[in-house]
Amino acid sequence: MSGRARLTLAAWGATLTAAGAMLPLVKPANWIFTAAFVLALVSGVGALARRAPLARPVTVLAQIAVTLVALTAIFAREQAVLWFLPGPQAIGHAVDLFEAGASDVGQYAVPAPDTEGIRLMLVGGVVAIGLLVDTLAVTFRKAAPAGLPLLALYSVAAGLSGGGAGWLWFLLAASGYLLLLLAESRDRLSQWGRVFGGAQRPGRGGSATGSGGNVFAPARTGRRIGAVAMGVALVVPLALPGFTGGLFGGGGDGEGTGGAGKGGTISAVNPLVSLQENLRQPEDREVLRYRTNARDTSGMYLRLVSLDQFDGTSWKSSVRPIEDVPKQLPWPEGLSQDVAVTEVTSNFVASENYEQKWLPMPYPAGRVDIGGRWRYEPAGRMLVGDDKQTTRGARYQVASLDVRPTAKELAAAGPAPEKLRREYTKVPASLPADVRATALRITQGSASDYEQAVKLQEWFARDGGFRYDVDVVSGTGVQAISRFLKDKEGFCVHFSFTMAAMARTLGIPARVAVGFMPGTAQSDGSLSVGIRDAHAWPELYFEGAGWTRFEPTPSRGSTPEYTRADTPSGAATGPAQPQQSASALPSAAPSASESCTPQMRRLGDCGPDAAVGGASSDGSGTNPMTVVLVTLAALLLLSLPLLPLLWRTRVRARRLGSDGARGPEETAARTLAAWQEINDTAWDYGVEPDESRTPRKTAARIVRLGELPDEAAAAVHRVARAVEEVLYAPQPRPATGLVEDAARIRAGFHATSDRRTRLRATLVPRSAARLRWAASARWSEGATAWSVRRHALSTRAAALFRRPTHNPN
Repeated sequence: MSGRARLTLAAWGATLTAAGAMLPLVKPANWIFTAAFVLALVSGVGALARRAPLARPVTVLAQIAVTLVALTAIFAREQAVLWFLPGPQAIGHAVDLFEAGASDVGQYAVPAPDTEGIRLMLVGGVVAIGLLVDTLAVTFRKAAPAGLPLLALYSVAAGLSGGGAGWLWFLLAASGYLLLLLAESRDRLSQWGRVFGGAQRPGRGGSATGSGGNVFAPARTGRRIGAVAMGVALVVPLALPGFTGGLFGGGGDGEGTGGAGKGGTISAVNPLVSLQENLRQPEDREVLRYRTNARDTSGMYLRLVSLDQFDGTSWKSSVRPIEDVPKQLPWPEGLSQDVAVTEVTSNFVASENYEQKWLPMPYPAGRVDIGGRWRYEPAGRMLVGDDKQTTRGARYQVASLDVRPTAKELAAAGPAPEKLRREYTKVPASLPADVRATALRITQGSASDYEQAVKLQEWFARDGGFRYDVDVVSGTGVQAISRFLKDKEGFCVHFSFTMAAMARTLGIPARVAVGFMPGTAQSDGSLSVGIRDAHAWPELYFEGAGWTRFEPTPSRGSTPEYTRADTPSGAATGPAQPQQSASALPSAAPSASESCTPQMRRLGDCGPDAAVGGASSDGSGTNPMTVVLVTLAALLLLSLPLLPLLWRTRVRARRLGSDGARGPEETAARTLAAWQEINDTAWDYGVEPDESRTPRKTAARIVRLGELPDEAAAAVHRVARAVEEVLYAPQPRPATGLVEDAARIRAGFHATSDRRTRLRATLVPRSAARLRWAASARWSEGATAWSVRRHALSTRAAALFRRPTHNPN
């Protein structure tokens, strides 16, 4: 392969590895195959244009033209001229798609659906970056500046994913860039000739690589430098102050978990940022489905995380220790045995499209049965995924307590423990004084903390003139509180953190919980929780009842029964209740509706049941051809590491296939083949060939460097004498025992080598490099033949044009 071809392939690979960071942004991520195909076309056209050769600007223009034609054929086929040429209608359609994609990016949360507009933006952006990288690195031979567009591509992915695209994607992108630099350096070095040692590789024109020189030293040095640079980039940030874990930290998730075992901490940032995006989703996608034996689910909020620290800028979780999930969770803090409680069992199935580090559970949970790597945070009674564990497709069972304190019990609650009171009544010094003044005015005349809490809830939900609006600018700092109290419009985030802040100014311990409302009852007795059920609510502490939920957000959720003046006779104000005919026993997963046909299920018209309901029951099964193709692909991938071993075995069998000889020519061929096999065996075990030496000196070198035992050493010298006789004797005698001697030599190397050397000689033999050399030689021969043929054709054509025409006059 020529240097330009290798550089083109490296530029293509570097762009795709950098584009890999964008794979988690959109699901499904099959757009990357379209981008790889179009980019391969662009790179191929560039390679052909440079080989012609064409001027550099003409090469770039040809690549741009191919890009436009390919994108038109893929995204605007119906509007194009002849289905692939970009015309006015195709350009207008592409502009509309781009605008729709920009709108989708602003509406959908990560991971976004694979809409036509988003796919055009991704494919077009990756191809544009790839074209720029190819132009800089290959056309203009400036590989170093090509890192800037690659960095821009990775940075966009990191920004859209919430601050980090993951250390694996960074490692892939950086490796692609380093390979691009290595390819360019190798291409530049080849133009100077063989300056590092005068010997050639073995098996190429009768010359060899001597022990004193190594042609591959620069490449090996470059690889080592690249590996050290990658290690420094990944490890050094871990030791520097001010970096939270370097590339191995929490990244965009906002939390970091300790390792496996009983240690570790969790530090969760504010999850309210994504809550508003969830509430703005144009489609209410199902994230969770569950069954429960609770008779009343109106207050069964599914809690993810509690935010207990307010620093004036935002509400967030404190850094707390986490531990293994106990079989039985501790009794809830502050809950008295005198308060009425009922144990409720619920079975949950999370959607494949729902990925969250916290586990949605009713509060307070007493027992959780779930597989995977989950850890328990005792203060907030939360379960958090460890080592990239998420809720995606999770199936779990939770036994929780339905706590029902009465208004009388809450009003008679004693003071909270001093330690808890100090921690959960902290407010920043920057909190405006009118926040506490407003809280005092609203709760004037209250006889207890409970009455103050109820008055705050009623003021927000009913009496204060507040309006629910999800489009209001978010924020959780003191400025957001002042703006909210002045404008009196916002959504659950504003209501929850403002009431919690006001409660703290009154000396009532408070925190903010984030999770989901109970969901909507389905006809089969299950409850479906959608992305729009995301919610935030305040939790206030009362001694004897523990952490107690309040609902200040108007038109959302359900008002707790213990905060109502009179118990209403009608249904709950929250989600609909399950039918009485529904089974009270939990099930592992809801079943799909019998009225849903296979065609409707494929189109997604069966409702959210099909999203998490388990296996399909349409009876169609898996396509046998798909199974065959997947199996063949898996076998091919598994066999790839064994290719050097299989090739080496085949070559050895061909060289040593017959120990006899029926003529002088065959005698010479068999002897030289056995000698080459012995040299390759020594090479596999670390003794590099040196074909500049005589057979006798080569034999002595193999015995000395390989430290062969006496029997194997004698075999090497016997074959060497046979080779000398074949090369120099007028009538060489037939050699016998070549196969046995080759086996003795291989056994001798095996006996004197360590386990690592033996494994490498068997699985990754060094002599397999002959495959690459043979392919390179065939490529060079083919290129030379084509060049000669092209020159002959051009010469013949020029001669035809210069031939004078016959004039009859």
